[in-house]
Amino acid sequence: MPTRPSPPVAAGANIAFIACTGDDDTGERVRKQLASDNIDIAPVSVIAGESTGVALIFVNAEGENVIGIHAGANAALTTERVEAQRAIIAGAEALLMQLESPVESVLAAAKIAHENHTTVVLNPAPARVLSDELLALVDIITPNETEAEKLTGICVENDDDAARAARALHDKGIGTVIITLGSRGVWASVNGEGRRMPGFKVKAIDTIAAGDTFNGALVTALLEGKRMDDAIRFAHAAAAIAVTRKGAQPSVPWRKENR
Repeated sequence: MPTRPSPPVAAGANIAFIACTGDDDTGERVRKQLASDNIDIAPVSVIAGESTGVALIFVNAEGENVIGIHAGANAALTTERVEAQRAIIAGAEALLMQLESPVESVLAAAKIAHENHTTVVLNPAPARVLSDELLALVDIITPNETEAEKLTGICVENDDDAARAARALHDKGIGTVIITLGSRGVWASVNGEGRRMPGFKVKAIDTIAAGDTFNGALVTALLEGKRMDDAIRFAHAAAAIAVTRKGAQPSVPWRKENR
């Protein structure tokens, strides 16, 4: 198993993890690793007879990747299991989600968070169309170009396209839109005011953890009270470190590496 923690923990946040694993060896290793990284795994359900979700990742010489996913126990995160964790969601400062869990469960979690003034942060990956009902509950969304196009129908090839896609997402009720643009940085738009913020220039070896690292560091920085520009800069730095290393979880930098 990887020897580094998940992105928010590495960045210095306190984390509870709501998920499902199988009752296989992989699931046991995952739970032990998360617990050793001081993540609260009490909300993790172990599904009897099911395998733990895994990803097979192919990386080319430029550090870009193609991913094949077996959902496994991820699909067992039902709305009922989400509801069972209502107190954790309601008591959190932020809820960070992605779309490898059933979308109806993502919606259920977003509703609980919204009702209790927990900031909802959505990394809409893998790319898919989402309902207006779900998007209206999101406070911060962080799509890449492909995901932004899937959500808005706008092909993001330049800054003007990114601005139009951001406006379309604002129109859905999302206050903060951060479209990640790979080596070009991000398009950050808050309440309709947007601009491109470049990242750090590094030699990328493996980009697999860039998005997760960026999101975890971003949320951590915002919860620490950093202004959005400073939070994005912090997240850029964390992601830049991650892409200079091989692997997903092993590439995530520790807080002391990102000052």
